[in-house]
Amino acid sequence: MTTNTVEQRLSDLEARISKLEKGAISVQPTHKAGATQKKVSAKEYLMTKQLGTETQKTLALGYYLEHMEGLPSFNVDDLVGAFQAAKEKRPKNMNDAVNKNVARGLLMEAAEKKDAKKAWVLTSTGEKHVEDELNK
Repeated sequence: MTTNTVEQRLSDLEARISKLEKGAISVQPTHKAGATQKKVSAKEYLMTKQLGTETQKTLALGYYLEHMEGLPSFNVDDLVGAFQAAKEKRPKNMNDAVNKNVARGLLMEAAEKKDAKKAWVLTSTGEKHVEDELNK
């Protein structure tokens, strides 16, 4: 390499650094825009919550299904699948656990059935309860 080439390269680099320092060149992030993070599993999600009862676990998994899995509503089969995915013992009477949440105003029946079965959604009170009251 000749001295002239090294000097020219050094001069070019100094000019680029100067522009960067002045904010003339925008630095591109190393990750792709809109790239998604790794999905949280049902088990990982439950571990972020303070859950003592089957009713609380049912509500938290309903929240997980709506907010993490993107389901507009969920039925008993969805909840059973979520309990299995979380490797949690499911309630002996899933409908009872759901109905207790309905009675407390945390869940409500969905407008339409899902797979010919009754479906539920979280109420705004239920969402707030999971987000605020059940956090560790």
